[in-house]
Amino acid sequence: MIPAPHDGASRPTAGALRLIEARTEHPASADVHGYLTALYEHCPFLRPSVRRGMTGWTVYEIVPGSHQYAVEAELFHAGVQAAEWVRPLMARPFGTLVCENVMLLGRCEDADHRELLAWPHWALKHMYAPVGVMFGKFARGAVETGRRGRSIPPPPFSFLPVRAGVRPLDPKFLTGTPDLATALAVGVDDGRDVFEYIPCEWKAVREWASSLPRPQRR
Repeated sequence: MIPAPHDGASRPTAGALRLIEARTEHPASADVHGYLTALYEHCPFLRPSVRRGMTGWTVYEIVPGSHQYAVEAELFHAGVQAAEWVRPLMARPFGTLVCENVMLLGRCEDADHRELLAWPHWALKHMYAPVGVMFGKFARGAVETGRRGRSIPPPPFSFLPVRAGVRPLDPKFLTGTPDLATALAVGVDDGRDVFEYIPCEWKAVREWASSLPRPQRR
């Protein structure tokens, strides 16, 4: 079993998101078990991760009246917390099975969940790929297709999964961003501060993320 996160890793936010459930393997806010079971055939790492108690969830709800920019900032912060929780665990036995998920519930005033996840996910995956951490994004109800062309069950909730990168496989999901794929393929966690050259304030991070090369069309 994974130990509980360090103090403050899942702190309640005072802004656009409200912490509903601190890290848990069995959140009461959504049918996680049923959804994960449906995903087992699509991800060979998921079943052993769940069985070993290495898949965790932290659940946030959008505070009524919140707007897109504020929600993005809070999601980014939550993603950083999840990534910093994952990093030291990757070097432990079965570290490739570690997966932390930031679940998003509720409604935003001026953006849907797909829009809310987009910028935090884009920034986070570029920041953490060089240290071997992989970020994904799944918006509620979105239909996705796996590498083999099979449809992936649409999630009943929105979430950002954060896990150890799998070098032989994950770069294949990043063909539209070849530089990012290369960074993840050779990424090693040397303990660096990912904010060494980037201010941690969301406005600065968003501006930096907007300067990155956009995905290439296939």
